[in-house]
Amino acid sequence: MKPGDIDRTDGKLPQKELGSLNPIPAMSIQEQRRLQIERLAAGFRLFALYGFDEGLAGHITLRDPEFPDHFWVNPLGMNFNHISVSDLLLVKEDGTIIQGDRPINPAAFYIHSSIHKARPDVNSAAHAHSIHGRSFSALGKLLDPITQDAALFFEEQSIYSDYGGVAFDKNEGEEIAKALGDKKTVILQNHGLLTTGTNVDVAVWLFISMDKCCQSQLITEAAGKPIIIPDETARHAKAQAGSEMILWASFQPLYDLIYKINPNFLD
Repeated sequence: MKPGDIDRTDGKLPQKELGSLNPIPAMSIQEQRRLQIERLAAGFRLFALYGFDEGLAGHITLRDPEFPDHFWVNPLGMNFNHISVSDLLLVKEDGTIIQGDRPINPAAFYIHSSIHKARPDVNSAAHAHSIHGRSFSALGKLLDPITQDAALFFEEQSIYSDYGGVAFDKNEGEEIAKALGDKKTVILQNHGLLTTGTNVDVAVWLFISMDKCCQSQLITEAAGKPIIIPDETARHAKAQAGSEMILWASFQPLYDLIYKINPNFLD
């Protein structure tokens, strides 16, 4: 089968029970794809709920499980709160739109194609111009481990400090991927946050959590001098609560919330 022949309705599985933290077994490629693109559509609805949608900015991608040089992404100009499975674009790593009749955000293509190419372990990446993330990014520094939640990002973040305008060229995307390195997240100075994961659930949860940590540090530093968690303790806290399974599980109540609000993202 060719990528253009993919039927995104194939592989539909029953929805998980509300409150369940048991992964849904997806045995076939079709089931794996359908499960993840449902999560991708839900991720956009969550970004809208958290106020991360703004104009044309923001994108989340998912590497296709069968064709790893292709990824699913949101169409340009569509509000996150309106995105459903049927609206998603399937894009080849050279920028060719294989499925979908809307254009792709050029910045989404250049940034995400570079990351997916440089990091085979990254199956999803999330970026938006969230107010706290972009405000914190202007400080040009990493998040400090000032709370248990912020400790999750200890030694899992980097900074891309060479802001060169909107990422409308291949070089900018490649430089962002290079700055990300082997980390899970990168702070794009004067721009915002970008998070990655082995699946959509992890990438989206990390973005939501990181933005909240940015907010927390901005508030704390405005009030006084925060007490920094020692390095060894921060590593211990990250080991306790930062596994892929726990990050995945943290997304599940949010998925339930979106499903209860309006399940039409599955359309």
